[in-house]
Amino acid sequence: MENFRLPKIDMPKFEMPAAVKQVLAEAEKELAHRPKLLQLFKNCFPNTLETTTKLMEDGTTFVITGDIPAMWLRDSVEQVIHYVPFAKEDKELQRIIGGLIKRHMMYINLDPYANAFNETANDWHWDANDQTDMSAWVWERKYELDSLCFSIRLAYTYWKETGLTDIFDTNFKTAMRKIVDLWKVEQRHFEQSPYRFNRENCPDIDTLRNDGMGMPVNYTGMTWSGFRPSDDACDFHYNIPSNMFAVVSLRQMQEIARYGFRDELFVAEMKKLEDEINHGIQLYGVVTHPKYGRIYAYETDGYGNFCLMDDAGTPSLIGIPYIGYVGSEDEVYQNTRQFILSKDNPYYFEGKVAKGIGSPHTPDGYVWHMALSMQGLTASTDEEMVAMVNMLEATDADTGFMHEGFHSDDPTIFTRKWFAWSNSLFSQLVYKAMKRGLLK
Repeated sequence: MENFRLPKIDMPKFEMPAAVKQVLAEAEKELAHRPKLLQLFKNCFPNTLETTTKLMEDGTTFVITGDIPAMWLRDSVEQVIHYVPFAKEDKELQRIIGGLIKRHMMYINLDPYANAFNETANDWHWDANDQTDMSAWVWERKYELDSLCFSIRLAYTYWKETGLTDIFDTNFKTAMRKIVDLWKVEQRHFEQSPYRFNRENCPDIDTLRNDGMGMPVNYTGMTWSGFRPSDDACDFHYNIPSNMFAVVSLRQMQEIARYGFRDELFVAEMKKLEDEINHGIQLYGVVTHPKYGRIYAYETDGYGNFCLMDDAGTPSLIGIPYIGYVGSEDEVYQNTRQFILSKDNPYYFEGKVAKGIGSPHTPDGYVWHMALSMQGLTASTDEEMVAMVNMLEATDADTGFMHEGFHSDDPTIFTRKWFAWSNSLFSQLVYKAMKRGLLK
């Protein structure tokens, strides 16, 4: 990514919301005995607001991912999700988060297949030569099932936290309609989908094989995805964590349709789709491992092929409780977690200073800060949660921020020095551990 000459976006400053200031003041007291961790939290918790957030004149909010001047649906949600619990009494946060939700719905209505968007119709693109149905609003058009789920996650969580329903306007319902229609089409990708994606002169993980259609899949009830949450192409195009996320999103959209729009026909339609996808997960997405028993596969094609791994990006298999598909006590999840956090997972690495989950997106031996944060957020013991906080604190390379991947032998070798999503996820973990009294 450092090889690209990226355009700049001016991100004007605004007053930090009072609720965010209160959290930082609380941390000053609770973490005073751990000055490095305190400084990391003070840097990372407000990082999205300080460096990536722009309030638009139309009442929406634009949030860049950090070192790339575009807004990813997925990233922008996870960049602000740690502010949602403080939004109920804070008008500034309501303006920021509510505006971001409205921006998401605008983008989904423009192109539900796109994963990243421009601030304006400026015709900026990651690769201007991508062979797909690109518009001037779209920065990149890699179809990632999870992106749409994150948009719903933010809206639902915000509604439940604040009780505010002004986000549920006609644009929101139209976007929900587009999401459901797209997921139904992508249940039968090869028979019905208009989506194609080709990129030339790039690594294999950046394009789809088979003339842009991806590798063959069988009907399973699940819904197809071209790319993973890492932006890498799927090996087998039914990504299990993303389909789990779709099940959760459909449950949330049913509630929104019922109480926000009084549309029981739409509710029934989404319930049917939820059941179809969930049946596919349980039928095709669970395999019996000779060492760990019944575990979730990462991807499958419905023909009996699957890959056993996990990736650092969210949604992930280790993050299943985080997205709300099942709780951490679920037996298949626990079996899967044991597999993921072992060397049997091809993307689990152990080095001299760190051990954890990496990704095909980065070199072998690189552990991701986001994966360590997610391991801590889903930990079943206090000891594991604290251990992840300690490992994160020790591997920032004295930069004061979290990164993408770093070498498990030497954290001064890392990718992405400005990665707001990673900072936000770390902040979630530290705040959770702090509130539970684990960092005294």
